[in-house]
Amino acid sequence: MVIVSCEHAANAVPGPFVPLFKGYGKMLRSHKGYDIGALELADLFAESFGVVAHSSTVTRLLVDLNRSPGNRELFSGISRRLAAAQKEVVMREYYRPYRRDVESEIARLCRGGKRTLHLSVHTFTPVLDGKVRFADVGLLYDPARRGEGLFCRRWKHALAGRDPSLNVRLNYPYAGRSDGFTTYLRSVFGEESYLGIEVEVSQKYALGERRRWREIRRVIVRSLALTIDEFHKEDGAV
Repeated sequence: MVIVSCEHAANAVPGPFVPLFKGYGKMLRSHKGYDIGALELADLFAESFGVVAHSSTVTRLLVDLNRSPGNRELFSGISRRLAAAQKEVVMREYYRPYRRDVESEIARLCRGGKRTLHLSVHTFTPVLDGKVRFADVGLLYDPARRGEGLFCRRWKHALAGRDPSLNVRLNYPYAGRSDGFTTYLRSVFGEESYLGIEVEVSQKYALGERRRWREIRRVIVRSLALTIDEFHKEDGAV
């Protein structure tokens, strides 16, 4: 079974917090405000596998749904100025409901006795703090989980078969065990029932020529379908 989530799908600012972001329009529209193109990919995953994508439209500059409580990056430099009571409103209204819904669906699927593949869909800026990131697609996983490592290596191979020009890297541009939603979910669900893969795609495609971006999305989704079939034969059901 497949579940799709997109934690940084859009850059909306809820009404009560609009004054807080006055003068930050450019930042909201940048990679700092949301993962550009991620929702398009998440929606294609969901459509292709007949599921509904869990996506949050609230800007990550208000609260980062891919960070754990206590992480300094949970609130941005802008929202960190909120009073404790206002931060609790943000957590109650936007953070906890989203994470609870995804976790509840995974629990429901796991109760059905099938291993669940969770795709947490993200994009990354090609240049961060002046440093070029040399990758087109990143597949993030926990190296301690054999199934996740096997799945991502298979997926990387399938991507190369579909489009050899793509530079696909494992656990890049971030480490798969860093603080994130999939990392948290691994602490709840065992390897026998849960595979948590974070998909990262360079934003140069979403910001570039639209035809090429459509092609890249199709390649990623079709290669995933092939990988699931292979993985099912070799390592058990997904």
